[in-house]
Amino acid sequence: MPDYPQIILIECPDRKGLIHAVTDVLLRHGVNIVQNNEFVDHNSGRFYMRTAAEHTIEQSRVAGELQAVLPPGASVRFPTCEKRRIVIFATKEYHCLGDLLLRHAFGDLNAEIRAVISNHAELGDLVRRFDVPYHHIRHEGKTRAQHEAEILAELARYDPEYIILAKYMRVLTADFINRFPSRMINIHHSFLPAFTGASPYRQAYERGVKIIGATAHFVTEKLDEGPIIAQGILPVAHTYTVEDMIRAGRDVEKSVLARAVKLVLDERVFLCGQRTIIFE
Repeated sequence: MPDYPQIILIECPDRKGLIHAVTDVLLRHGVNIVQNNEFVDHNSGRFYMRTAAEHTIEQSRVAGELQAVLPPGASVRFPTCEKRRIVIFATKEYHCLGDLLLRHAFGDLNAEIRAVISNHAELGDLVRRFDVPYHHIRHEGKTRAQHEAEILAELARYDPEYIILAKYMRVLTADFINRFPSRMINIHHSFLPAFTGASPYRQAYERGVKIIGATAHFVTEKLDEGPIIAQGILPVAHTYTVEDMIRAGRDVEKSVLARAVKLVLDERVFLCGQRTIIFE
């Protein structure tokens, strides 16, 4: 079986017998199913299915037969098995970017990191060690629209399927975000209780929190409110200093971002309104 099997993604209105109908079509084509996940969202009445097969599928023919047995308006997709093209945005913090570069170097991501774009120069040496192009696009003295226009010019060279915000500390405009719907993934700290504004780790320390965490989500126009892909937490104790919390926060942020990126690249994420359906 290939490292990345053929994936079939189905979304449609729910009704009885859908799993039988789909697998019957695949059986007639001699397809061996190696993994199957399905879920019904009862609030929306939608059916979601992810099927992994070890055989190459005659996509146009199988898609037509699946559409014939599924409810009207069904979505049937066969995502590519090729490595996905991604560009990473970063600012000055190295931990999330460095983790993704290392995983990429050892083949742990089903992706090709085509470039890293940053509004600061600090991470250039790190990125170049991995033979990845680094573009320092300064934001000082420019409007947000001017800065984003320069970024878009660089992105056009790489044609990314996904953009990963690895602690990129610039708020992107709605116009920019809408060019990449459901194709931008962000990571940010999230505490219980939450702390916003400057110095979140110091705020958490001063309040004596016992858990710190991170959230990875799709980027939308509403800041840090896009559909959640992955979350993680770590326990902390009263013995932790602010610096200890920052280090712990970095650990959970990089692991949550890597998990979210892998889920998306492996086609395990469906959008369901403001929620996500995750097949792990």
